[in-house]
Amino acid sequence: MISFEIDKAKFNYRVGGVAAHGDQVLLQYTELDPFWVLPGGRVEIMESAADAAKREMAEELGIEVAVERLLWTVENFFTYDGQPFHEIGLYFLVNLPEVSAFSNLEGILETSDEHGLKHYTGWRSLDGLDDLDVRPSFLRTALKSLPDQPMHIVHTG
Repeated sequence: MISFEIDKAKFNYRVGGVAAHGDQVLLQYTELDPFWVLPGGRVEIMESAADAAKREMAEELGIEVAVERLLWTVENFFTYDGQPFHEIGLYFLVNLPEVSAFSNLEGILETSDEHGLKHYTGWRSLDGLDDLDVRPSFLRTALKSLPDQPMHIVHTG
């Protein structure tokens, strides 16, 4: 995976998938962190971002998604566990299979990734995003109105 440290700061190359269903979006958190994120993860060397999004969602959700299009390219600067991060994130609109564990999911589904880390995934109302700790925080607003063309965002927070 493309992640490394330079001068006590960490760099990540990350992808995320936006799965929308009516007025809801699929979000998750892990057993390690109490905040919500889009399903996804780090890109591996010599892997396209779209392929990484498919792989990460298969690992975390146990389903094959179809990547529709790029929504955002994000330069994300934040501090996590006392360490500064510089992250490049590509966020894609994805389509879930018609029939999956998430088709009629009510509540939260627990899954584990390839490392055994527990993920808790569920549909969250777009209207309720302002009341959730969603990261990066620009998503609380951006998910309510997906762009027609890819957007570049510089986010600090």
